[in-house]
Amino acid sequence: MNFLKLFLRGIAILPSLVQGIEQIYGAKTGDEKRAAALEIVSSAIKMTDAVAAKNIVNADDFTKGLGAVIDGVVACLNASIWAQ
Repeated sequence: MNFLKLFLRGIAILPSLVQGIEQIYGAKTGDEKRAAALEIVSSAIKMTDAVAAKNIVNADDFTKGLGAVIDGVVACLNASIWAQ
């Protein structure tokens, strides 16, 4: 499958993923929840395959960017009525 389609599919699940992680790992730290979200989304977009196929040429920067997206989703959810 096209990498962009895989990536966008992985990003599309973030809001529900963040909510699910919050319910499951509610007592854990934010860093632990973030790591869990990164692991799940990375698996969803098959990051290992993408790196091997040269779709991702810098896995560390990609992971940092993905972490920033997750942080943004969390910030949006925390600023919304969902947080109440």
